[in-house]
Amino acid sequence: MGQLQNEFFEYQAKTTFYASGFEVEKAIGNYIYGKDGKAYLDFVAGVSANTLGHSHPKIVQAIKEQAEKYLHVMVYGEYALEKPVQICKILAENLPSPLHRTYLVNSGTEAIEASLKLAKRYTGRQEIISFIDAYHGNTQGSLSVAGRETNKIPFQPLLPGISFINFNKEEDLKKITEKTACVIVETIQGAAGFITPEKDYLFKLKKRCEQVGALLILDEIQPGFGRTGKLFAFQWYNVVPDILVMGKGMAGGVPIGAFMASAEMMDSLADHPKLGHVTTFGGNPLPAAAACVVMEELLTTDLMEQVHEKEKLFREKLQHPEIISINGRGLMLAVQLKSPEFTLAVAKKCMEKGLIVFWQFYKNEYMRISPPLTITKEEIIKGCSIILDSIEEVAKQ
Repeated sequence: MGQLQNEFFEYQAKTTFYASGFEVEKAIGNYIYGKDGKAYLDFVAGVSANTLGHSHPKIVQAIKEQAEKYLHVMVYGEYALEKPVQICKILAENLPSPLHRTYLVNSGTEAIEASLKLAKRYTGRQEIISFIDAYHGNTQGSLSVAGRETNKIPFQPLLPGISFINFNKEEDLKKITEKTACVIVETIQGAAGFITPEKDYLFKLKKRCEQVGALLILDEIQPGFGRTGKLFAFQWYNVVPDILVMGKGMAGGVPIGAFMASAEMMDSLADHPKLGHVTTFGGNPLPAAAACVVMEELLTTDLMEQVHEKEKLFREKLQHPEIISINGRGLMLAVQLKSPEFTLAVAKKCMEKGLIVFWQFYKNEYMRISPPLTITKEEIIKGCSIILDSIEEVAKQ
């Protein structure tokens, strides 16, 4: 165990007692390099955050240029800063009406918090409906709309007035009523194992919201920014949310979040009371500069067009008797193995062989595959071979 690893375990708070303490030297392209001198092919992308891979030269250059001009200069919403304005404009120009105005924040979970506040403020209602097995972050409001009770019990009481329905179960839609301020849902359920919406479920969900005057909040923190082959996953499903939440891959590895709605709706946060949502570092020019690069690359290259063929290649190569199913869409895939213990052992074996994979938060039997969009077909074949070899070795053990 090296000094850095020792100090990591001594001084840095942990999320679990199972952290590997892997010591990182550098990360370039689709590889992370350890202080052990080895290169590790990255099939996780920082949990869907590194859209364009690691240390993308255009992102690095944009950050350097912005840092030389100015960093934080004023709390959010007061000054007109070039890069924050630019990313908001690019989003408005590339998303359907009524999505027009963007509020930039620091993370996906803050964007969730603010979107719930916006829905209550705009509708004047209090009831929120979320989904069983939903995951939207870990701050108090975001945790309140999480659909896994065991994760919430130690932190109760949380927000009141929240009900839960089943994803893809149409008969539950009748539980959305005139009392409902909003329905919040992941376009693709992440922690549950990348569960995709069936048939026209999201279309029917939106219609029900419209019938009773409730707002639809779509959480695109994981599938957003090209990961499914479109800019946002909702564009596959014939639906437009009232409020769109984004984060993770937005700035290609730099912390950021945002929520987006109509100008009229967003204006309701600015009065009665003033500062309906306020954030010191939201709209920081550094992550905004990185986000502009991500959007430019997605919109001017064929990276999103390549996603379908790359998904197809993953599904073709990941064939093994121990693989039960593969959930998800595009480059957010969840490979189901027979047990959490088996999956964790396979992930550990993959790491030993130079491949980084992970597991799903709620359902550890699912192995996460969410590489950078820049992953090549040769790297997909190489990584899938390592996964199959690792499955074979663990199965024999």
